[in-house]
Amino acid sequence: MSAAEERRMETIRIDTDARGVATLWLARADKHNALSARMLEELTLAARQLGDDPAVRAVILAAEGKSFCAGGDLAWMQEQMTADAATRRAGARQLAEMLQTLNTLPKPLIGRVHGNAFGGGIGMMSVCDVAVGARGARFGLTETRLGVIPATIGPYVVARMGEGKARRVFMSARIFEAEEAERLDLLAYVVDPEDLDAAVEDEVAPYLQVAPKAVAAAKALTRALGPRIDAEVIEMTIDRLVAVWEDDEAPHGIAAFFDKRKPRWQG
Repeated sequence: MSAAEERRMETIRIDTDARGVATLWLARADKHNALSARMLEELTLAARQLGDDPAVRAVILAAEGKSFCAGGDLAWMQEQMTADAATRRAGARQLAEMLQTLNTLPKPLIGRVHGNAFGGGIGMMSVCDVAVGARGARFGLTETRLGVIPATIGPYVVARMGEGKARRVFMSARIFEAEEAERLDLLAYVVDPEDLDAAVEDEVAPYLQVAPKAVAAAKALTRALGPRIDAEVIEMTIDRLVAVWEDDEAPHGIAAFFDKRKPRWQG
């Protein structure tokens, strides 16, 4: 990424050390790193450029502030409720494209997870090759509270957890702790917050001793052998998200959130 392009970034930050280890920081700390349209665009661009840079050996996905990622920006979701069908589909596709670009990044991607990770934050963790979490972090696929579904993140979440484990948390929107996230295979392991950076470094270090092209080829092979996440699957998730946005529950649930009242399904 050129210096000019980095200066234009508003929602992310990239630090690259002399070893070629790039840290991709989510940098909307004041919004708990909620995924806005601008952030989706910048993450997609950053992933492509980091993937194309031969000097980059590994990428760490990290976050500034108190939270890893609070999920989709609710103001952005509110805009989708009033948009026309084409705009809604474009918004859903933007999220799907960002996730797939990170998922197919031809470099090892290590997640450094702290604080809260909800909704799209779970999706971000699931496209990492390994995610390490800080004890005390909290997680949840909270979309159904708002009348929405974890659609475009779904293929990656299910690929990471497996269907059986995913069904424990995919629909209920319940919040769970880091230790359960480890049992669900969402996190590789959990460490005390003060040990998080050292644990991430332990994951990065082996990649500096192996052939970069072989790493990229091996990663592509695991994706080819794993659950199918191709254009057809992604399009299906977009269709399902748009269908939910066009139903009556999502507008009601999101409006209730902004009005600070209970939606009708909470009595």
